[in-house]
Amino acid sequence: MFFTYLRRELRRRRKAALVVASGLALGIALVIVVSSVSAGMGRAQEQVLQSLYGLGTDMTVTKAAAPAGSDAQRPRFRFDAQDDGSGGEQSSDRVMVRGFQTLAGSTVGKVDAQSGVADAVGGLSLQVVKVSGAFTRGRFEQGEGGGGQGFGRGGAQPSPQGRVEGGGADFDVNNYSVYGTDVTKPALGPLTSSKITSGRTFTRSETDAKVAVADAAYAKEKKLKAGSTVTIKGSAFKVVGIATADSGDAAANLYVPLKQAQTLAGAKDKVTTIYVKATDSQRIGSVKSEIQKDVLGTTVTTSADLADTVSGSLSTASSLAASVGKWLSIVVLAAAFLVAGLLTSSAVSRRVREFGTLKALGWRSGRVTRQVVGEAVVNGLVGGALGIALGLAGAYAVTAVSPTLQAQLGGGGGGAGGGFGGFRGGPGREAAGRTLDVALTAPVSLTTIALAVALAVTGGLVAGAFGGWRASRLRPADALRRVE
Repeated sequence: MFFTYLRRELRRRRKAALVVASGLALGIALVIVVSSVSAGMGRAQEQVLQSLYGLGTDMTVTKAAAPAGSDAQRPRFRFDAQDDGSGGEQSSDRVMVRGFQTLAGSTVGKVDAQSGVADAVGGLSLQVVKVSGAFTRGRFEQGEGGGGQGFGRGGAQPSPQGRVEGGGADFDVNNYSVYGTDVTKPALGPLTSSKITSGRTFTRSETDAKVAVADAAYAKEKKLKAGSTVTIKGSAFKVVGIATADSGDAAANLYVPLKQAQTLAGAKDKVTTIYVKATDSQRIGSVKSEIQKDVLGTTVTTSADLADTVSGSLSTASSLAASVGKWLSIVVLAAAFLVAGLLTSSAVSRRVREFGTLKALGWRSGRVTRQVVGEAVVNGLVGGALGIALGLAGAYAVTAVSPTLQAQLGGGGGGAGGGFGGFRGGPGREAAGRTLDVALTAPVSLTTIALAVALAVTGGLVAGAFGGWRASRLRPADALRRVE
């Protein structure tokens, strides 16, 4: 009897049911679109962060950068000009630790031993400045204080540490980055933000091998491929693979095994950055506090710290989705629930004669109330179905259009290492002032669909509560008063 009466009433009052369902559908569709866009914002931010420090990294440990202008940051070069003035092709490499001070290799083990740390791996960020060219004539004399400094492209003059007498010099400067990575732990570190698109990556046995992986953009510029050879500070390295960054810029132009990087820089058993993966994302804050307390003199930066420094349209849109979108959804849903309740209550008032007659025929108030609530819940489910359809259409439209948002990477860089937040120099990025373009998508998860269904049922129950309350107050005599 319940379902028969329900079906007849819904057919007879299709317009009223459609009005209630439409209001709920609008609110539910808005919730789906806002939730999916917010999820897309989260993915975009993760994409930006992964392009900076690598997949799987929850935090990094570094040490404050050396003071700008210190001797440690001044590249010095030594050249031998021939006395007969005939000149000759010469070159000199300067390998510098990039961005900040080194940490003892034992610090990696100390960090790895902290409670809540799943794994930790060290890396060494280097900058190589290669000066090559020839003295066209005359004689180069080395002054006090080391090799000459400040040679530039196209006949730049030598620094006060050296001079050319009776002639000039034509030198070329090649500046590129090298990153020493722990090949025994390939799942953690900056190279994880790139994919090997040619050749192969390092093997675990190549801990001290003279092999390298080149970034795709750098390889294209220098015409490198798998099997090519690059020379760093007089040592020949075989390029075994080409890596393409998933998004943004690559961590470095060249990657080499950590031990080789330490040898090149004369930094035995030293690292510049420790990449840390926590056992649980909920413990990142406590792990950060423990590391800061137990490993003194270091800076610990989490992915959340890094995310706070991202600006631009991505950051603005994320803030709007999280604040304005959230509250707009709540307001629209509350209004939809209220309107559905009022419309259901009004519909019951127009059915006083009907319900009064049913009570006169023996229907109890509880049975009348259940009938009204059942109709309202069905209206809510219909509204939920419409809302899910509209929400999916809206999310699909956002994904199809894929509007481009910009993420401004700033607030951390400077110095030799460039940088970004506490991660600066760790992966060797020149991040300050750099902008990444990220395409926005709106993925809809099963959780969002489940939320929409729950809201539909809730809306139906709210409307049913209004209508049921009104129906419970009806008496058989009401039917007689409504008879004309």
